[in-house]
Amino acid sequence: MSEMVAALPMYDWSEVRDEVDAQWALLRDAFRQKGIDAPQTIARRNGDLPPIPGGIRDAQGALIAPDPATLPPDELDFHKLWLHPALLFAQTCWGPMELGLSSYVQVVAQPSYDAYEGGQGELYSSAVVMRTGEGPEARSPADGSAFIPLDLIRGKRFTFNNLDSMSGLIGLTRDLEAMGESLDIFSSRSESGGHRSSIVAVAEGKADVAAIDCESWALALRFEPAAQKVSVVGWTGRRKGLPFITARTTPEKTVTALREAIAGLAEQPRVHRVG
Repeated sequence: MSEMVAALPMYDWSEVRDEVDAQWALLRDAFRQKGIDAPQTIARRNGDLPPIPGGIRDAQGALIAPDPATLPPDELDFHKLWLHPALLFAQTCWGPMELGLSSYVQVVAQPSYDAYEGGQGELYSSAVVMRTGEGPEARSPADGSAFIPLDLIRGKRFTFNNLDSMSGLIGLTRDLEAMGESLDIFSSRSESGGHRSSIVAVAEGKADVAAIDCESWALALRFEPAAQKVSVVGWTGRRKGLPFITARTTPEKTVTALREAIAGLAEQPRVHRVG
């Protein structure tokens, strides 16, 4: 049995776990054909991660994360997953990457967002949502530029998924700054813990505005009843989407094989090779 770790946690909603498992099966089999000992299934909980007695350490021996065996087994700490030295393949966000994760992992590939409004190839954007009726609906700009309705969102309560989220917070912050504004345009800011939770908070009147990445918004339209009570009133600018990564210690030969395997799946709509 493989001792490597794989995970696809970023869009792993309970309603689409069969689809995510199928995506991994496609990738796993392609990796194995390249001689990579890919695990049979993806990790979905801390308890699925191999223990690291003494904790996870960097190249200099400094402790950077606790032993996964000491974490709540039925939860999944994304950051500890991403730092695991046995990480073969996973997906992350460019927010954590910019905030230091890039020192510990390598980018393998970028997914395609062609299937979603607001996406184009490896680029994606976030839908700016408010309760239905509080503003006109907006379509994603064809040129990928930001469309932020300042008059609509000024003085409103903003909720976001996580502080290190590019799609939920950092991207919108940068678009506002490009327009001469800042997050101070909002009367308050709160952390919801997830895009789905942000949508529910807006629908229930606990917040007024949220930025939801285009794939999560598509999932919400399929599976989250609260999405029927909110509408898209704007879009952040397109940026590079969530990268597929492997551990920094993954051998170069294996990284090359991972990329070749993904390139061989070029006809599939979910993955693009890194250029």
